[in-house]
Amino acid sequence: MTAGSLLVGATLVLQAPAAHAQAKDDRYSAIVIDANNGKVLFSKSSDERRYPASLTKMMTLYMLFDALESGRATLSTPMKVSAYASARPPSKLGLKPGTTISVEEGILGLVTRSANDAAVVIGEFLGGTESQFAEMMTSKARKLGMTRTNFQNANGLPNPGQMTTARDMATLGIALREHFPQYYSYFSRRSFNFRGQVIGNHNRLLGRVQGVDGIKTGYINASGFNLVTSVVRGNKKLVAVVMGGRTARSRDDHMVELVNKYLPDVSTRGSEPLIAAYSPAVRGPSVSSHVAEVPQSVPLPTRRASSINERVAQAYGSNAAGAMNAITAPERSAIGRDALRAAMGQKGQDSLEIPTSNALAGAPRPRVAVPGASVPPVATASLASSGWIVQIAATPAESTALDILAEAKQRGGSALARAKPFTEAVASGSQTLYRARFAGFDTKAAANAACDVLKARSYACYAIGAD
Repeated sequence: MTAGSLLVGATLVLQAPAAHAQAKDDRYSAIVIDANNGKVLFSKSSDERRYPASLTKMMTLYMLFDALESGRATLSTPMKVSAYASARPPSKLGLKPGTTISVEEGILGLVTRSANDAAVVIGEFLGGTESQFAEMMTSKARKLGMTRTNFQNANGLPNPGQMTTARDMATLGIALREHFPQYYSYFSRRSFNFRGQVIGNHNRLLGRVQGVDGIKTGYINASGFNLVTSVVRGNKKLVAVVMGGRTARSRDDHMVELVNKYLPDVSTRGSEPLIAAYSPAVRGPSVSSHVAEVPQSVPLPTRRASSINERVAQAYGSNAAGAMNAITAPERSAIGRDALRAAMGQKGQDSLEIPTSNALAGAPRPRVAVPGASVPPVATASLASSGWIVQIAATPAESTALDILAEAKQRGGSALARAKPFTEAVASGSQTLYRARFAGFDTKAAANAACDVLKARSYACYAIGAD
């Protein structure tokens, strides 16, 4: 009998302790796992999709720890703060556009204050844009076995497409400990001093329950109060997830109940790693060598993985695709085949579906034209002289601006059916940028309506009235 089948036979799905009220909330889900052997000690709606809220930052930190371990960054590497990152709503560090924070400050900002601005700084640092970083996060989630998780941003702020499950968050919690023990201790930091300001940790279970060493809290209106907790007491290791708590206190109290109830059942003997052993990337160019030059005010729209490397290289005048490929790690296997896979609900899967949307993974692929969306160069004078205009990007290469326009027109559907794409050159310091714009809107309302459609498809967009 295999280890996996033994775990399946031992998996328990039990009634939750009765004292917590939030179990009646339709947002509630929970799971408790013996982190020594992968045995599921308790499960309630653990495979039903929920909003992760700031539990998202666990994956943001996983990606950053990966960059540290592979030599693409150090704890002192500066990360630039964009205007977009600075403008994220609280909780936040209050970062100012144009300044920098170190990688270590970013880590501590996420594990203590759960800073939304710092999370976006990390996302832009690693992915160039937050939307592209979200694709990288989702791809990594699949490789870890998180089959029901999709990320749309780096911080967990409300987005209807950003979903996960309690089981997937438990998988991520275990992966963080097993793959990055040298950085995992950051999750137990009770506070840190950020430039004269002492910032306390949102996780109130630290110090309340013996052996709790992290991991992360989360809350948005749609999710309720979420918490992932890790406990190490002697040779016993446990990871538990509670999602959909009605209040922070009731969520915490319920987590304490779960820990106290199931910790006695945790084994004292560890097995092989539950998440397949981590193998860092071959050391290569630092992240900043191919991200720092991204214009902070012009986020690129999300695009098919088949052409994103070439787009980045063209847009920013560097061999970005080559640098990205040089630092890419060989993919490790997903969940341990005979251990955690069966216990965590993946029995019968011979393989995990691994998407290829990660822009940093693999060699650049040939560029694919957008059918029916070619955009010939257009003279700007007549188009810019009347009506309303919308702008979606500005890049150093006119060909890239035209390519962005072609894609946007195709994806914009009827909202851009009568719009006329054109580029407009403008001096920006020592270089020339080409604005990617659409003309042909008779009213401000029409231009704003087109922008609403484009923003829903992850394009930056704003309306401009003609002079």
